[in-house]
Amino acid sequence: MSTHKLLLAVVIAGAVATSTVTPCLGDDDFGDRREIRRVLLISIDGMHAVDYLNCVRGISGANGGNPFCPALAELGETAINYRNASTSKPSDSFPGLTAIVSGGSPRSFGVYYDVAYDRVLAPPKNTTGNGLAGGTCRPRQPNGTTTEYEEGIDINQALLNGGAPGAAPTDGGIASIDPTRLIRNPYKDCRPVYPWNFVRTNTIFGVIHQNGGYTAWSDKHPAYSSVSGPGDGRNLDDFYAPEINSDVTLPANQKAVASVTTSLGESCSSLDLSPGVSAWTDSFFDIRCYDTLKVHAILNEIEGKNHLGTVKTKVPIIFGMNFQAVSVGQKLIENGVKGGYEDAEGTPSANLVTEIEFVDKSIGEMVSALKDQGLYESTLIVITAKHGQSPIDPHRFFPIPGHSGSNGESPATLIATDLPGYIPFSGSPLNPTGIGPTEDDVSLLWLSPGSDTMTAVNLLESKGTTIGLGQIYYGRSLQSMLDKPGLPPTGDPRTPDIIVTPNVGVIYTSSSKKEEEHGGFAHDDTNVMLLLSNPSFDRKTVTAEVQTAQVAPTILEALRLDPNCLDAVRIEGTSVLPAVQFGKRDDR
Repeated sequence: MSTHKLLLAVVIAGAVATSTVTPCLGDDDFGDRREIRRVLLISIDGMHAVDYLNCVRGISGANGGNPFCPALAELGETAINYRNASTSKPSDSFPGLTAIVSGGSPRSFGVYYDVAYDRVLAPPKNTTGNGLAGGTCRPRQPNGTTTEYEEGIDINQALLNGGAPGAAPTDGGIASIDPTRLIRNPYKDCRPVYPWNFVRTNTIFGVIHQNGGYTAWSDKHPAYSSVSGPGDGRNLDDFYAPEINSDVTLPANQKAVASVTTSLGESCSSLDLSPGVSAWTDSFFDIRCYDTLKVHAILNEIEGKNHLGTVKTKVPIIFGMNFQAVSVGQKLIENGVKGGYEDAEGTPSANLVTEIEFVDKSIGEMVSALKDQGLYESTLIVITAKHGQSPIDPHRFFPIPGHSGSNGESPATLIATDLPGYIPFSGSPLNPTGIGPTEDDVSLLWLSPGSDTMTAVNLLESKGTTIGLGQIYYGRSLQSMLDKPGLPPTGDPRTPDIIVTPNVGVIYTSSSKKEEEHGGFAHDDTNVMLLLSNPSFDRKTVTAEVQTAQVAPTILEALRLDPNCLDAVRIEGTSVLPAVQFGKRDDR
């Protein structure tokens, strides 16, 4: 099948059906036949390439000029460091993670943002916790709906366990997903589209699980069970996802982390409950307590237990987690106290240094645990990030409409106000109870059926100063990156009609709690740390441009599985990362 026909088949499957897992079987012995027998995959969300450089070498103006990442520095001694790695575009967490585990981009896997749009799928039966309205599903025809895969699909997003019946206080997992809050497939009897079936292409977890490997992943939302890839949701043998946007002030949540001690030796028995702190991401301290839950899950899995440490299982072949602490340290303003950076060189603030130190010590605990279990030499450690954060230079920060008063308006607000009906009401900023548009330091615009794209584009161009316009993509300029927006079989129902990337530093927000964001195409959004470490490796720095999407085929190559088992690799031609040193000891 040609690449074009394969892509079209995947698009149609994702739009009007549910993708099926294509068998790609090999030798299921993950033991003696290879030097690398497992992979620990870590995403330090927000961690730029320059952050890694500064923390392992030290930078004047932070920590007295001394290095503050001894664990990462040690891993770097036997690692390949890719300094010019780029995330997905858009650089939001949902597509960023999907790229890492699938080997593709939104054009193949169909994921653009946690909150996006699909011209075929139908609204959920019941309104989500974040306001995506429930509605009617019209069978066997395109419906069109805003899509949501974040905390709003939880049974109870205020709880760490997402409200899963009978679950441990932090342990809802997929049982916390409310199927009545999931968007529906009108071509599959209006059944709910679970996160793993919203993703069009398979993932490393599916391929490894298919070949007999035990798989595990820990992340920030139950919705991120999407990494399982299409199927029945069972490609993850162990999934852990305490809800990051749950309520810190609930006694049940406080009790759940009371016994936790962070890698910095901090007791979480007394959380930061300052005014304005509601979710874990509202506090420099609380986010470390939250992340520590997932660190403990990894440590338990290294010991061959489940994520809570309550059941003896086996050490996973592929496992890992994401850290949120650095991302929060970059963008949070907590009661007037800032994180972020001091200058365009990337000198981290004191708060950001602490978050990076916490992550480094946590990774050090994982390395020590691998060594204690005799697993270190046979484990490939991959450290990267779903996304960066922008702007690094604090002087470039420019919020629209602004922290105080109006400095303009966002593209979605402009179009919704001046061209009534052009923005679907489910995602319109003028919908008083809705979920809102897809805008951070990028604006993704899906237009209502019958709307004229050029009319919207001309309006945006005429108000370039008002919206902080940097670059606008539509028509051919958009199709050079993505597939044509529209309905199958001639168009992709998930491709935005227009993408606006604002001037560097512009963020579409009125929040006084943030000074950076991600999601856009800027260098600060997309250039992230990427390190592959194993004791058998010689230290090497690669400055050629690479993509985080290349992590997925590289992991399969390390485990001696065929990278072409990944749908997105076949569709997009994604290659294994350059300069990998697998099997190096065998050649001596």
